[in-house]
Order: sequence, then structure tokens, then C-alpha cells
Amino acid sequence: MKKLLISALLALAALSSQPFAEGQPSGLAVLQGTWAGSLFVGKTALRIVFHVEVADGGAKATMDSPDQGATGISVASVGFADGKVIFDVKLIKGSFEGTLDPSGRKIAGFWKQGGAKLPLALEKQAALVVAKPARPQEPKPPFPYMNREVVVKGPKGIRLAGTLCLPEGAGPFPAALLVTGSGAQDRDETIMGHRPFLVIADCLARRSIATLRLDDRGVGASTGDFGAATTFDFAEDAKAALAFLREEAVIDSGKIGIIGHSEGGLIAALVASKDPGLAFAVLLAGPGLSGEKLLYLQNAAIARASGVGETAIAGANAKNASLYAIAMGNDKPAAKRSRIVEIYLGMLPQGAAPGIRAALEEEADRAADQLLSPWFITFLSLDPAPYLAKVKMPLLALVGSKDLQVPAEENLTAIGAAMRDAGNTRFTPLELKGLNHLFQTAGTGLPEEYGTIEETFSPKALAALGDWLSALLR
Repeated sequence: MKKLLISALLALAALSSQPFAEGQPSGLAVLQGTWAGSLFVGKTALRIVFHVEVADGGAKATMDSPDQGATGISVASVGFADGKVIFDVKLIKGSFEGTLDPSGRKIAGFWKQGGAKLPLALEKQAALVVAKPARPQEPKPPFPYMNREVVVKGPKGIRLAGTLCLPEGAGPFPAALLVTGSGAQDRDETIMGHRPFLVIADCLARRSIATLRLDDRGVGASTGDFGAATTFDFAEDAKAALAFLREEAVIDSGKIGIIGHSEGGLIAALVASKDPGLAFAVLLAGPGLSGEKLLYLQNAAIARASGVGETAIAGANAKNASLYAIAMGNDKPAAKRSRIVEIYLGMLPQGAAPGIRAALEEEADRAADQLLSPWFITFLSLDPAPYLAKVKMPLLALVGSKDLQVPAEENLTAIGAAMRDAGNTRFTPLELKGLNHLFQTAGTGLPEEYGTIEETFSPKALAALGDWLSALLR
């Protein structure tokens, strides 16, 4: 939920070096150097940079997306034939294909990723220094607290590496476990150059509240298989982390709680429903609806903000409903995959060229991989309401009014209904005006905007969180 699900695109094979047509530069050597351009996603411009090195008759490259805080992304292959240039970036399931002009200094083409095909023109740079995106909220030393590297023993021998942030003083301190959102996340929940959990840990430490934040299983210094895990597995990891905190002498075991962002909010609900000893739970853009219902809302909200009409939105969600039903059905995986491909090929226009059919088949395979993953199948049917209805401790639910991934009105309403079922009178719902899914002060709320905003986590969101916890734990 924190990151939009991106399906795999074409896996392009590397091409051998071939001469250009007459009058054009020849050989891979012409690609040596740095190439940069801007990708326009809606109203947002995202810089894309490729660094190419040619040696021993071959080429290798890396890619940067400076406005999203991503650098050094490995390019799986560099293709060059008959004037065509291909950069295959398998790691993020994207690719660039273009044509080198006669000067050898410009490549006009398209970036493909997640079913999208966007124009991208690259130009060779004599020298390029890519500035790191400004992130003014990043904590800077000296710090009035201590960070301690720790390892938590998780289920089935998994080792979860993380940081225990301890305030000044002797303690014991109240503490919060920070739980990341969907996608493979490090302990700081790094996204597009932002490190929101680092900012939150800094804020709470200055209020004498300790925090524990962990790399997801299989991410960073943690062991385990992220790809095979479901939300329930991540909940088990969270339970292990809470047990770790309870064993720490410097932590007040009666004042430990859980703070989850996005899917982490769902995990917080699962854990809190079975752990009455927790002092509090905080849902930061946590869902109150099932994964399936949430995705319909998310798809519609993002499309609407992008200027898509209601008829097209309804049609897309009708197609998604068919696909979700297949994913959650009882057929064998092979049969499910066949039905998913059938739905995609049913969109082929009559008399479509073979190339269009091949591209649609590739898209169908990507969609099937995503839809049939253990995490996605579990997420579709997982409803937080029955778990929230068992939560008796104080609970804070924060959602931004411009959150398009977990829309505020519908999800806060559902969480409130579950709290009434629980008889929980210590529930505080807050819709924060003008904030997006990452709790940044936003223009449109669209995910493409996240990396271009300098603010990592709105001061008013930090104040709402910190004030509520300080009053509760005082």
C-alpha cells in the first residue's frame, strides 16, 4: 500500500554490437558516458540518468532516479543494434528503448514499466553532478539520544536487524515498535530519498520515548525470505520484536506499544488484537477495509486525481474484480494463470498486430505473477475489522486528507465502526488536512509526487503523534 504494486515488464535480451547506417556513429563506444533526460508522469518531471561504461567489447550501466532518491540501480543489459539502444533494468522491471541520432549525442525513445509507456529523450552529458534531493528534516548530530544496533530473534530462525533508539537518561523508558508498510522496506522505511521512520524515531526520542525499528525479513541486514512472506508472517516478526523490547531492562515493559504505517497499520491491528498487554496502538494511514475493497478505492482515487473519467474507472475496477476473484478462488495455480491470461487477451482489438498480442501476453504474465503471489492473495481477503474489534487499548488513527492509497473518509469510518464494536472509548481518529499517504504536505496526493516534495513527514503529523503519546504515557 505504501508503494504501488508494479508488475514485471518485458525481459529484453542483450543485443550484440552492430554497425549503424551510413552517416551514424558506430560501435558500443558511442554509448560511453552519462545520459540524462526527464520523464513526465502526469504533471511531475522525474530525472532519469544512465551511466554507461564500455570495455572489452561489451557495456555495463547503472541508472539513477535522483528525484526519487534512487542511485546506482543495476542495468541488466545494454543493447545496441541498427541504431537502436536498449537499457534493460530488470531490478525495477523497467526498460528504455530509443534511437541514437546522427550526432551520437541524443537518444529519443520510450521508458516502459508496469504497463506504462512514456516518452523519454536522453542527452549525453559532458559532466553531470546529480544533486541529492533536499531532505531538510533528516536528523543531524549531535543527537540528544543513543542509537544501538540490535538483532531480534524472529520465527523459524530468522534474524531481524535493527536500531534501538534510546532517549537521554537512565530510564526505564516507554517504547514503540515501528512497523513498515508494504514492499521490501529497510528500518528507516526509505522511499524516494525520504526516511520517515528515522524522522519519527528522532522526534519521539526527544520526547523521552524509545523506538525499535527493523529491516524487514530478507532486507538489509535481516535474514529470511521476503518474497514468500504474507502479512501474517510480518505480524509474527512484530511479535518477536515486542518480546525483545519487554526483555530490555532500560524499557518500561508496562508502556510498550506499536506504531504501523500503511500495511504496518494492518499488522499493528493483528498484533494488538491478541496482545492486551500493549499500552497503545497507532495506525499511520492504516486501513480499516479489506485489501480488495481498499484496492478499488485506491485505483479509483489515483485514476481520478490523474484526470481519468468515471466510465474508464468503473471499467478498470470491473476488470480488477474479475482478476481478484480468480486470485482468491480455489482453482489450482496453473488454472488461475490460464484464466488471467484469457482475460487479458480478451482485450485484444480485432485484427491486432502480432507485436501487440505478444506485448499483452507479457503483461498478462506479469499480472499473474503479482496476483498469485502469497502476499497478494492474503492481502486481498484480509479484513482488519474483526481484529480491530478486539482492540481494547488506546488507539490513534491518523490519515491524510490527500491520501489516495488509503483514503481517509472510508477507512477512518470503518476503523471507528470496529472501535464501537470493541467498546473502545479510547479511540482517537484524526484526518490531517493537506497530507498524502506519506504524511507530506502535498499538492495532488499522487504517488509520483512523493519524491519531489522536500518534506519527509509533516511537522503537524509529528506533533499529533507526539502529543498523543506524551499525554498517554505521562
